[in-house]
Amino acid sequence: IADAKMRIFNRDGSEGQIAGNCVRCVGKYLYDNKIVKKESMTIETGSGVRSLELYTRNGKVSTVSVNMGKASVLSKNIATTISAERIINHPLTVGGKEYKITCVSMGNPHCVVFTDYVDGVDIKKIGPMFENAPEFPERINTEFIRVVNPTTIKMRVMRVYERGNGETYGCGTGACAAVVAAVENGICKMGEDITVKLRGGDLIVNYTDDCVTLTGDAELIYQGYYKD
Repeated sequence: IADAKMRIFNRDGSEGQIAGNCVRCVGKYLYDNKIVKKESMTIETGSGVRSLELYTRNGKVSTVSVNMGKASVLSKNIATTISAERIINHPLTVGGKEYKITCVSMGNPHCVVFTDYVDGVDIKKIGPMFENAPEFPERINTEFIRVVNPTTIKMRVMRVYERGNGETYGCGTGACAAVVAAVENGICKMGEDITVKLRGGDLIVNYTDDCVTLTGDAELIYQGYYKD
């Protein structure tokens, strides 16, 4: 049903449904290796088909934009025991401390926490507590973010804790969830390009009622070989 199909496996062996940066990297791989020689392609994921636009330089993909589909802030789409219909700026006690959380589904579940001191969060301690909180029976990805201004969000790698992976250099769906949460809380504007700063580089996210678009660089880091 698409140009290609991808499956994602986390570090702990569990299978993920969708990952924004993963699908962008798969697009680059397919094009650069002449498997799918199209600058507009579709990729089937565990959360449905995603459409990609590839931008090339010297015959290789340098930037990929992906339509991540519609975001949802409805609790019924997030696998949570929290009874509120929409979990926006909602109080949640984790590790004996109360946080205000906003939950977003990007095809996978996210819990966004706004903070003034991103670098001061002890993510190695608090990340697993959020991931395994009883309110999220299927576990959850957590982002601690700071909105620098209405068009810039800071979400460094040490502030992103992915279920099944722990800390990561970047999280595409997490960046999308951060922007959705910022818009839903009235901090950023819908329909504008918002830069999300992560340790792995900047991502551009645009959130509308129809979809969330994720754009960023895609670079070859290394190659490897395996034998059956």
